[in-house]
Amino acid sequence: MTDDDGRITPLWLSHHWPEDYDRCTIVAGRHVCRRCLVLYPIAFAVLSASVLGARLSPTLELAAYALLSLPALVDFVVEHLGRARESPRRLVFVTLPLGVGVGLGFARYVHAPGDPWFWLITIGYAAIAGASWATGRRWG
Repeated sequence: MTDDDGRITPLWLSHHWPEDYDRCTIVAGRHVCRRCLVLYPIAFAVLSASVLGARLSPTLELAAYALLSLPALVDFVVEHLGRARESPRRLVFVTLPLGVGVGLGFARYVHAPGDPWFWLITIGYAAIAGASWATGRRWG
């Protein structure tokens, strides 16, 4: 699938290849990843609020990062292991709390970049997602 001019959308706008453009929405004639379109504005807003002084306690910040990111992780794993089909509505639904969680995670990193709990959550979740992507299959 290509854009309106018959070209592939640049990967900096959508990290998906044409065979996965069903995971995108069209913005100004270009494919943009749905998850990124929801995730990054929310995460940036939460991070900005934190930098401007709206902070949670460090423990609550880390707990919210872990718990609010968990539904999106579970959705990713279940889908990539072939237990559920891709669903744009479900993707947006689980990405809303993910945006808040990632924003809080970014805030934690800004305020304490060497925090081992932040890195444990980040690397652990990435390992789980990576393993499901590498070993799983997608519905055809």
